[in-house]
Amino acid sequence: MPTPAALEQYDWLGACRRAAEGVRAVLAAAPTSRERLVETGDVGEGGDRTLRIDAEAEEAVFGQLRGLYESGARFTAISEERGRVDFGDPGILVIVDPIDGSLNAKRGLTHHALSIAVADGPTMADVAFGFVWDAGPDETWSAVRGGGARRNGELLDDVPSERRRPDGRLELIALESARPWLMAAQAQALEAAAGRVRAIGAIAISLCQVAAGRVDAMASLGPCRSVDAAAAQLVVRESGGLVGFPWFAEPLAAPLSDLTPCSPVIAARTPDALRIAATLPAPRD
Repeated sequence: MPTPAALEQYDWLGACRRAAEGVRAVLAAAPTSRERLVETGDVGEGGDRTLRIDAEAEEAVFGQLRGLYESGARFTAISEERGRVDFGDPGILVIVDPIDGSLNAKRGLTHHALSIAVADGPTMADVAFGFVWDAGPDETWSAVRGGGARRNGELLDDVPSERRRPDGRLELIALESARPWLMAAQAQALEAAAGRVRAIGAIAISLCQVAAGRVDAMASLGPCRSVDAAAAQLVVRESGGLVGFPWFAEPLAAPLSDLTPCSPVIAARTPDALRIAATLPAPRD
């Protein structure tokens, strides 16, 4: 599938980098947990109570989107806080999560990310560009469909396969949606799958760890929203990894425009490791 003209003609990567600098400034202006806990009183389109840092980070992103629109780009933005925003073309979707891992951000924990994806169709399979900025280690992840994935500008072209323990279990799996009741319900599956687990607290960042081979697989125990995974799942795929949304018949059929959680997401470096990751999400009710 070719890269959409809307991506080829306009500087999406530059706009995303400038948006990341804007989000960095928002976070720097509210450095303490007390400051970051301030709410606006609104509820975002994704269903969460909006923090002031969420609203200000989103405005930093939309400032860049308006700049692209003024330079001629046409698209529709789907954002966690604002929902659907028309910029002139319903066929090109820009999926925005201003702060993935907002609980981490407001509590002062390290990993939280800006996530932006551009797609020329309605599903995860149609994402043509992905950008994730992890504020903690100040790492930038990006991917272009058919053009590979990059970390801090360097091509991810020699990613190691998964590591296994002597008993065959994966050495390290990243978990998201790691609520206690879900972890308890899936404890037996987790024990069978992995020697160790890590819960980073941001789906986009956990996916990027798979892209770099830092973890052997990742799984969200419960369903995730499109804004959480759209950009990073392309980073994984363009790095040579595999991604699935197991509540859909086709692995990448999860919709981009629906802000309600629609399926868990799983990722790994090989088909066998992906099958192991698929055992971890809780069964669909």
